[in-house]
Amino acid sequence: MRIGLIGVGRIGAFHAATLRGLPNVDSVVVTDADSGRAAKVAADVGADTAASAEDLLAAGIDALVIATATATHPELIRRGVEAGLPVFCEKPVAPDIDGTLDVIKCANGAAVQIGFQRRFDAGFQAARHAVRSGNLGWVHTIRSTTLDAAPPPADYIPGSGGIFRDCAVHDFDAIRWMTGRDVMQVYATGANRGEEFFRAAGDVDTASAVLTLDDQTIALVSCGRYNGAGYDVRLEVLGATGSVCAGLDDRMPLVSADPGIRFPPGPPHRQFMERFHDAYVAELAAFTEVAADRSASPCTPQDALEAFYVAEACELSRQRNEPVRIAEVR
Repeated sequence: MRIGLIGVGRIGAFHAATLRGLPNVDSVVVTDADSGRAAKVAADVGADTAASAEDLLAAGIDALVIATATATHPELIRRGVEAGLPVFCEKPVAPDIDGTLDVIKCANGAAVQIGFQRRFDAGFQAARHAVRSGNLGWVHTIRSTTLDAAPPPADYIPGSGGIFRDCAVHDFDAIRWMTGRDVMQVYATGANRGEEFFRAAGDVDTASAVLTLDDQTIALVSCGRYNGAGYDVRLEVLGATGSVCAGLDDRMPLVSADPGIRFPPGPPHRQFMERFHDAYVAELAAFTEVAADRSASPCTPQDALEAFYVAEACELSRQRNEPVRIAEVR
């Protein structure tokens, strides 16, 4: 299988190396707006290069991976679908709901997978199994946490879509995927105590939301850009007869205040590609199965849209300082 990759920034370069290591991928061809960067990544991983997206689509590829800036996603997905290629695209599908709906209409059932890597993390999958099997009894509370060890660059924030669409959207997708339930209402808030560039972009550096699911389960989502202790992603599920937590590992960046407790003993995770390395590999391996027409997309644009609706409602709730029902943003 020959896979084309558009965009070789931080996550794109990681994907290039991952793809070259997958057993059913014979070759990879990459392109990037920065041709020098594309050439370096290609040399590092043993890939071919194309001068442009047009050249890449004409390079005899069997599938397309998109790891470019958000604003370019809709057009590149459309071009991949029109070329008859299975497409993997990093989240989000588009910068807004209308753009996402346009992509869904264009894809019209084509093989498109959106990158929500937590679905492929072993801990998250085990938590999902515990919920779906009934081992926890009925679930009453979910606590989902995403805390960055350090904020992204200032020039990233204005085009990010804000903390709910860029960061917490992973939590929203994981909660829906794990429980199989829809979110009905949100109540969100946020604050700025860090760099001024967050406020200047109309964003916040710390945020929380209370989600009410359609079975009355309550989900509490917390996210932030300033967790100097390390990169912290956890998903706690509390049921009537049991509870589980994904992310409660030896490298969790949270220290007990109780005397004599030495857990966790390992060095904390510092960034997302380290924390979710295995999940990213499993995610792209799953995409090669989609590309080979051996399985359906495990995360469709429609799945991504549902998480985006929750993010949109949270941002609206933050601005209004009041609860918002998901029906309002549909």
